[in-house]
Amino acid sequence: MKFTLGFSPCPNDTFIFDALVNKKIDTEGFDFDVQLEDVQTLNEWALQGKLDFSKISYGVYPLIKEGYHLLQSGGALGKGVGPLLIAKSKPENWQESLTDYNIAIPGENTTAHFLFIQAYPNVVNKKFMIFHEIEEAVLSGKVDAGVIIHENRFTYQQKGLLKLIDLGEYWEQTTGYPIPLGGIVAHQRIEISVQNKVDDLIRKSVEYAFDHYPFISDYVKQHSQEMSEEVMRMHIDLYVNNFSLNLGDDGMKAVECLLNIFKRIEKNNA
Repeated sequence: MKFTLGFSPCPNDTFIFDALVNKKIDTEGFDFDVQLEDVQTLNEWALQGKLDFSKISYGVYPLIKEGYHLLQSGGALGKGVGPLLIAKSKPENWQESLTDYNIAIPGENTTAHFLFIQAYPNVVNKKFMIFHEIEEAVLSGKVDAGVIIHENRFTYQQKGLLKLIDLGEYWEQTTGYPIPLGGIVAHQRIEISVQNKVDDLIRKSVEYAFDHYPFISDYVKQHSQEMSEEVMRMHIDLYVNNFSLNLGDDGMKAVECLLNIFKRIEKNNA
């Protein structure tokens, strides 16, 4: 049986799925047509129902949950792993001035955007960009500030940029839950028994990756050629953890909290 599967080329995703898609584990007759895309593209495809199985931002999950089933394995949740709002300077009154700022956001349907809205619901001057373009946009003055994710968390200070606020930390302080960044979903057209089997295979793929860590496979390296192995490991250490093996009660409560906040935001904007 062959299914479409989408995830990003970022080290945390290739680390998680390497053993599955390259058959380093027994896939028990399952094959996958892999689509490697940035998370905003995957979110848009999820809205279209394009793929059988896909990585998505939890920011888009409220919009697609009627058509997809959330799997327990392969996702990214945790503490201290959220997006950062950064700028070239940090004036004392920056929070009061934020409504006048132009803010770069890594995709409209991303968790980063959701967390920004949660913290600053009145800021409307936003420019949606691919995540790896945001640092340069801030440095060049195309925008006044930007929300950064992924490996940019490890590079912004080297470029002279400053953190205004950790949006993930804001989520943790206001909700008490780990940050739900990205999850794996299965389209409802896939039989439940197959969804459960693929869920189990993803868990085994993560276990395989953990068993061989800190070894970085060629599959991870080939999709992260601009990164040093040190940055790859920092990326993996930050985003791959026990929640990637199983969401568990804490993970599901975090997702439910996100859904409830989304409903409240929608009601306030109605």
